[in-house]
Order: sequence, then structure tokens, then C-alpha cells
Amino acid sequence: MSKQVTTIAAALLLAAGVGGAVGAGVALQTDDDPAASTTEAATQPVAQTSSGAAAVYQRVKDGVVEVETSAGATGSGFVIDEEGHIITNQHVVAGAESAVVRFSDGSEVDADIVGTDPSTDIAVLDVDRPSSRLTPLSFAGDGSLQVGNPVIAVGSPFGLEGTLTTGVISALGREIQSPDGFEIENAVQTDAALNRGNSGGPVLDTQGRVVGVAAQIRSETGGSVGIGYAIPGDTAERIARELIEDGSAEHAYLGVGIPDDGSATFSEVRRDTPADRAGLQVGDEVTEVDGKSITTGDELRDAIDAKKPGDKITLTIERNGDERTVQVTLGQRPAAAQ
Repeated sequence: MSKQVTTIAAALLLAAGVGGAVGAGVALQTDDDPAASTTEAATQPVAQTSSGAAAVYQRVKDGVVEVETSAGATGSGFVIDEEGHIITNQHVVAGAESAVVRFSDGSEVDADIVGTDPSTDIAVLDVDRPSSRLTPLSFAGDGSLQVGNPVIAVGSPFGLEGTLTTGVISALGREIQSPDGFEIENAVQTDAALNRGNSGGPVLDTQGRVVGVAAQIRSETGGSVGIGYAIPGDTAERIARELIEDGSAEHAYLGVGIPDDGSATFSEVRRDTPADRAGLQVGDEVTEVDGKSITTGDELRDAIDAKKPGDKITLTIERNGDERTVQVTLGQRPAAAQ
């Protein structure tokens, strides 16, 4: 990976009840109908105060669940529709054949694992529960976040279900490592306390909309020190829909590495990958993808992420001072980063 995550001091730790430390295809190196009333209410802003946090909590608490798996992990999750689909983290259900979710009223329901995506650390569960007893949470959508915005996290740290913590968005555009070794782009950094068991729970704005899925903390001790990371809400929503549709999520793969300096220059071209088969070389600098200007490695990653396996793209590159175009047929991201 271009940015390695250590598994010792100052590590990024999975925020599930068990577990330890843990990109795009260019990288080496989350009224009468209670569900309807909650979703509608979530679009109404509340005060950015403790009373505002309390109001958000009352709106969303019935949509947040505790997750326990047959593999012994515990985490959090939240309802996303009236069909009973629940988002959590892939690392919460990894290795499990089944799960049980506990709702805010204390009821426990068996959950099927619909699908998982280790590349984004998102999983979807399904429960058989009447829609009248489900409270789906809504997503904030892309482009609505700013550093300094207040946020609220709800989950089950250390099995303490229904726990509320508050903070702000500390940074945007962070990169964290996924369970399969690729990078998750555009992670949301927050100082809202996240601990083991928060994994899979929602991070919300002051309107009660999901802006991220709690996933990791950075800590030397294993406890919260005010640096937590959430998978961006738009990523979680998109992947969840793919998992619901066919049980899996596909990611386009180019097969190159890019350096830490932010440039869109290849530092590695892996063997027998789409990039290798297209004749791309170390040192090639991408300036356009399908005619769209590319100036940074992040823009290149985003361009590849927007594609699907099998898509044909045209890269404009500079090599030894010369400009040329290269046609590439993108592949499917491998099961693990190499």
C-alpha cells in the first residue's frame, strides 16, 4: 500500500468488539408509520447544542442496532429501509455464518448476511421485522460536509447499546486501510468518541442524516483518543445498494501504485494486470482519463472507482516528455492487495 497502517502502537484499530489493526484499483499501498415519520423528521435541522443532540438521538435511536455474530464479534448497525436491511461493517461479520441484532426496545431478531464488501468494509444484514417496527435512517448525500461541522455517533461501544457521543468533523478526505488491504478513500475523521463496538454504527449530522459509518480509531492504547474514522455515507449507501441487488460489490482495477507525493505518476505496475497488459510503465504520468483532466493521484483513484470491471478507458499519459494515449480494459479488483 502507498500508506501502510501499522498493527502496533499508534495503529488504526477496527472499532468492533473483537479484532485488531487492520482504495481504489490504483492503490497498492463505511404519525402512524414510525419509519416514515423519522425519515421525514430527519430532514428538519435542529440546534447545534446539547438539546439538539438529544433531539437527534430521539429521532434515530430506534434505527440503530447492536450486532452480535456467530463468530463472536459485536458491533453496531443501522436500518436503511422498510424491508429490514441493516448496514454494518464487513469486519464485524467477517467469518460469521449468522448474526443477531438487538433493537432499542430490547427485542432480538435473527439476521441474514446479505453480502459483504471487504474493499469498503461494508456489509448488509436483513431482518424479518414488520415495517411498522423499523426506523430507517437517511443519508446526507455527497458534498454536504465541512470540517468543523458537529456530528453525533450512536452505537454500542463495549456492548453498551444506545450510546451517544458528540464531536465535530475533524478532517475530510482521509485514507484508511480496508480489511482486504486496499485503501478506502474520503474517510471522515471525527473526534466524537468511537470505541470497540461502535463499528458499523452511524455518524450523523445535526439533521439526523448519516454522514458516515464508524469503522476505525487511531490509538496507542486501543481506546478512543479523539481520532476516529468513518466510511463516507455516500460510499456506504452505494455499496449497500449493490450488495442488496446481487450480494456482491464490484470494483474496477487498473493494477498500479502511485506515490505519496500526490501525483498521478505510476510508482509500480503490477504484473499481469490491466495496466501491464496495456503497456503502461513505471514513471508514466496520467494527465487525462477519458478526456477529463487528472492532476493528482486522488483524482486518478476517483476516476477508476467510478468505473466498472470490463469498462474500456482511454488514458492520456506523459512518458519521457512525450504525450500519448493508451486504451485499457479495466479488471476486477483482486481479493486482497498484493
